[in-house]
Amino acid sequence: MRRLILEEPVARAALWSRRLALFSVALVLIAVALVRLRAVDLAAGMSVFAFAVLAACAALLLAGAAAVVIWRTGRRGVGVALAGALVALGVLAWPILLSAKALRLPMLNDVSTDLNEPPYFSRSAQALAAREGHAPAEIAADRRLPQARAYPRVQPIILDLEADEAFQLVLRAAGVMGWEVVSQVRPGGRRGEGDGRIDAVARTFLLRFPDDVAVRVRPLAGQTRIDLRSVSRYGRHDFGVNAARIEAFAAALQAQLDAR
Repeated sequence: MRRLILEEPVARAALWSRRLALFSVALVLIAVALVRLRAVDLAAGMSVFAFAVLAACAALLLAGAAAVVIWRTGRRGVGVALAGALVALGVLAWPILLSAKALRLPMLNDVSTDLNEPPYFSRSAQALAAREGHAPAEIAADRRLPQARAYPRVQPIILDLEADEAFQLVLRAAGVMGWEVVSQVRPGGRRGEGDGRIDAVARTFLLRFPDDVAVRVRPLAGQTRIDLRSVSRYGRHDFGVNAARIEAFAAALQAQLDAR
């Protein structure tokens, strides 16, 4: 005698959790593509990303609801709910990381190796055009004090080289970093005195946000002092990006020095 065995259906909450999680992934990819390709303005692109985060949060909640339903009714769908939760957590990992950095780091978007006399940005027509008319504002020295506690490794770079040679090393290191040099003035000038200056545009890794970088090459007695200033073009909090960029540049400059 044959017996008909009916399997319990899959919990609907689990199915919707996975669907919303996958939908959030699609929204993230769309947001990244739109911003990187500059197909829309930044606000529109970030709005799409915000919807992706909301969808991922909803997927995570539905996965939790599915777990309760499965526990109480014995319905199937544990793997489906787990997949939805893991995908949602993957989407939420970056916002969670940024939130943790926002709590741990000071609200800065302008970091310099010289707190009292930061390098200034060129306001030449060429530099302004390359920066799309953006000119980073100067900020008071007391507003830079939290930087010293948060980023103690951001320090001036002293090279035992003449200024001209140091200037060439800086340019090569900027190329290694992938920066777009938009303005440069060699140290010394026509009268053989004065600082060298380099203005560049750097871009963040994922969304390719443009940030502005100024480098000052100051001749000393038998040495050269290199100061950098990195400023985020968007947002009041850089989440440590500018300090990390300056430290990475120092490492790239050291690599160029070692390769001589």
